[in-house]
Amino acid sequence: MATSQASPAETGEYTHRQILTIFSGLMLGMFLGALDQTIVSTSIRTIADDLQGLSVQAWVTTAYLITATVTTPIYGKLGDLYGRKKLFMFAISVFIVGSALCSMASSMYQLAAFRAVQGIGAGGLFTLVLAIIGDIVSPRERARYSGYFMAMFGTSSVLGPVIGGFLAGQTVLLGISGWRWVFLVNVPIGIVALIVVYRTLHIHPVRHGVIRIDWWGAVALVVGLVPLLIVAEEGREWGWDSTRSMTAYVVGVVGLVAFVLIERAMGEAALIPLKLFRIRAAAITIVASVVVGTAMFGGIMILPLYMQIVHGASPTESGFLMLPMVVGMMTGSIVSGRIISKTGRIRGFPIFGSALIVIGLFALSFTSADTALKVVAVPMVVLGLGLGNCMQPLLLIVQSAVPASNIGVATSSATFFRQIGGTLGVAVFLSVLFSTVGANIADHIREDAQTAAWQQVARDADPNSVDGQVLASLAGQVGPDGGVLAKVQNDSSIIDQMHPVLAHPFKAGFADSMDLVFRLAALVGLLAFLVLLWMPKVELRATSASVAARAQAGGTPVAPAAPADQAG
Repeated sequence: MATSQASPAETGEYTHRQILTIFSGLMLGMFLGALDQTIVSTSIRTIADDLQGLSVQAWVTTAYLITATVTTPIYGKLGDLYGRKKLFMFAISVFIVGSALCSMASSMYQLAAFRAVQGIGAGGLFTLVLAIIGDIVSPRERARYSGYFMAMFGTSSVLGPVIGGFLAGQTVLLGISGWRWVFLVNVPIGIVALIVVYRTLHIHPVRHGVIRIDWWGAVALVVGLVPLLIVAEEGREWGWDSTRSMTAYVVGVVGLVAFVLIERAMGEAALIPLKLFRIRAAAITIVASVVVGTAMFGGIMILPLYMQIVHGASPTESGFLMLPMVVGMMTGSIVSGRIISKTGRIRGFPIFGSALIVIGLFALSFTSADTALKVVAVPMVVLGLGLGNCMQPLLLIVQSAVPASNIGVATSSATFFRQIGGTLGVAVFLSVLFSTVGANIADHIREDAQTAAWQQVARDADPNSVDGQVLASLAGQVGPDGGVLAKVQNDSSIIDQMHPVLAHPFKAGFADSMDLVFRLAALVGLLAFLVLLWMPKVELRATSASVAARAQAGGTPVAPAAPADQAG
């Protein structure tokens, strides 16, 4: 008599070929979110100019960031309860709708509202992909596949600025304003991703106990995070001790306290179960995610500014100039993944990675306006290697440390706290950059003004030219509110219009302030290194989360994790 064989969706066990087929859909979804982040950042100034809202462009970023961050743990919890395929398709669909709406915006405030819709979808793209990978591949084997996703990230990091720069530079393309294609390009990619995910992703959820949704926790999280994220983005303009900022602090703290109390009361049904913090490996991973996110996003955010302001690179060129760091990330992730897969040892990789992050950022703090780009590329590679050795191993650790039924919550929590750290890092480091750059530029102007080259340019400058206006402003004849020093902080493109001799002190001033940011980021990276030294040895789960969950639900034994002498 023929015996029927259970399908992978029923057993949770997949062949290498089946995994690669599923990965094709997951990578398309992840590519959608990764590409959007880089393509919009390149073209936002052009968009703001066209919609006549340069002064409020920060709200476009803030709206997206708020909804994407707040929905991340919600997607993680709902995925654990109801399964991830439909939820993933919902996230992609919302992202497509949000992208289409963004392309039709007629004002910056309208664009901000539509970016908020887009962020609701984006919150599920990364966290659900990472959780689905945990469902179908064991942590030890998962390291083998990290290269595919690092290649995807690398491709989007390069393609985003190139495509964004090209589209933003087109006045009209196929009868539509060029910048609107920045959002429209997501629509066909998203539709293809939906089709591929629908046809290839077959995972049946394993439900545990009584299903309750922590709606009050979600509301408290929104109340706690929204004002804090807004003040993180707007505090530099408002003033960190202004009435609006202080109000945001108070409301945010009240919301977060309420969130903790609600999570304690909800127990297992909590959006972010507090029991995760009682698991040492998970707690340290979450803390490290915040700190690494602060150093990573804060440091990486400065590099494109350094390329564009100090070295005069276009947004498109700066995308290519980031390649050394991207190559470092891919190399670090692939090499660490192969070693983890073969040995089962993992504890040392994030520790080693955080040390490389410190070294890379500290080396970058010695760059100046006169440092050759080929020299800058060396610490960028080191920084990329450090990030590659941190990101994937930290995720594998937290997914192995928690019960299989909580893998979505654990994944979303690590992602959520890394985003919070990144938001904090960007806000603080940008504040440091712009609060110090004026004084640094002034110091360099005083030095350069004594040189023969500066004096020659000053004698030859046409009073009606950019150089003439800059010199007049510096002499106090124009610009009572800081003149050109204030202007370059709002629109650095004026530096590229100056004579190289006049532009040099401006570039040097920005480079000095960026060096300070790199040093601060290195100190944060050092804190991550010290935190990770407390990481206990972790045994990587030898089965996928779906297999382990089915075994737990059915009471059958699961395959053992890596032996203790191989774990770490």
